[in-house]
Amino acid sequence: MHNNKLLQVSMRNKYPFLSGTILLTLTGFLTKIIGFFYRIFLSRSIGEEGMGIYQLLAPIMALSYAFTSAGIQTAISKYTAAYHAQGRKRSALATLLTGFLLSILLSVIATVFLYQNAAMLAARFLLEPRCEPLIRIFALSIPFASIHSCINGYYYGLKKTLLPSASLLVEQLTRVLSVYAIYTYGYTIHARPTIAVAMLGVLIGEVCSTLLSTIVLFVQEKKSFHLPASFSVKAGGRYTKEIMLLALPLMANRLVLNGLQSIEAVYIPNRLTLYGLSTADSLRCYGVLTGMVLPLLLFPSAITSSVSVLLLPYISEAQAVGNHKKIRQAVKKCLLACLLLGSVCCVVLLIFGTFLGKLLFDSTLAGDYIRMLSIVCPILYMGSVLNSILHGLGRALSAFFYNVVSLLLRLAFVFFLIPSIGMYGYLLGIFFSQLLFTALILFSLRRYFLAR
Repeated sequence: MHNNKLLQVSMRNKYPFLSGTILLTLTGFLTKIIGFFYRIFLSRSIGEEGMGIYQLLAPIMALSYAFTSAGIQTAISKYTAAYHAQGRKRSALATLLTGFLLSILLSVIATVFLYQNAAMLAARFLLEPRCEPLIRIFALSIPFASIHSCINGYYYGLKKTLLPSASLLVEQLTRVLSVYAIYTYGYTIHARPTIAVAMLGVLIGEVCSTLLSTIVLFVQEKKSFHLPASFSVKAGGRYTKEIMLLALPLMANRLVLNGLQSIEAVYIPNRLTLYGLSTADSLRCYGVLTGMVLPLLLFPSAITSSVSVLLLPYISEAQAVGNHKKIRQAVKKCLLACLLLGSVCCVVLLIFGTFLGKLLFDSTLAGDYIRMLSIVCPILYMGSVLNSILHGLGRALSAFFYNVVSLLLRLAFVFFLIPSIGMYGYLLGIFFSQLLFTALILFSLRRYFLAR
């Protein structure tokens, strides 16, 4: 009788994780396929230099996400999983609503700041004045992205991935179709659309996915929205404190990490000019690497990303009940799977990299970069999953430290090697920094994958 009960608990815990991972993986592959065709379309519509300008906005997007919702989403996911395991559904929903209010407040602040200071940020921070209209359009999407992020965090905590998967797919489809429609219409009237149209697609995608997520949440949880009278200001303060105690360190960590990544992104084209390239060629190389090559390398990460998202509440639950065997099994299986996936991708990209660069992007430069970076795949895929395991174990500070160390190493390659050997200096930086990051986490988690 006791064994049957344990078996039922095991099956109940196992299959939501497995089915959720499969669903997120399939959705991830589908969105990445759509994204590939979208990037091919963009590269041929706005050119390699245009891709470079578009990709320059990535630092501001990452910093905005870190400030407004990244830490809060993680906190919602973690506490939702914990409350759900304890049968406290109302507390899980109260955590979501509190996270909503905090994230929306921060997103409004970010939107106003970016919109009013777009010209200054484009010229002084990104070192490219042509990014000004892109910043203004992106600023309008931040509140929608924050709401969407909070809802996803809630459903990840419940191990229900259908809505996050559907909203991701809707976001990608509406983004691509809206941009394609605008560009097509522009060509029919002999008016060439600007790069800003691509950012307009980001706004449209966020609005549509947020509407879908909000409507589904309300329909599914409308009976639970009538919180008890005990949910007072005092109770709200308790949930706020609970969320912020976890979210603030994560937010600070993300801001520091994304700040370092922003320095890296801004100064890659800058250091390429010291190597001897023109501004246009520098942006072209940057656009090829970040807008074409890296998305191709990260295409198989649809699997590892799905696992990473669901590992956090899975590991958190196992740690909460002291089930270290469950943690060890998860670590070992994930390491083996990532190593196998990365090795297969490495061989494929090494052999067919030049062909893929020419076929997909009509760029021999992209083919060269693909072949060089193929050796990063095994450690790249392992790193993202190991990072999620550290967060699930409550060791966010360790993950932050390892990320900072690896980023500082990569920045050293940017500042000291790119002026000497060009973009190949940065490619070497990617390899050695990712190798260091993965090695540090493996050493930190050695008790889990060495134990039997």
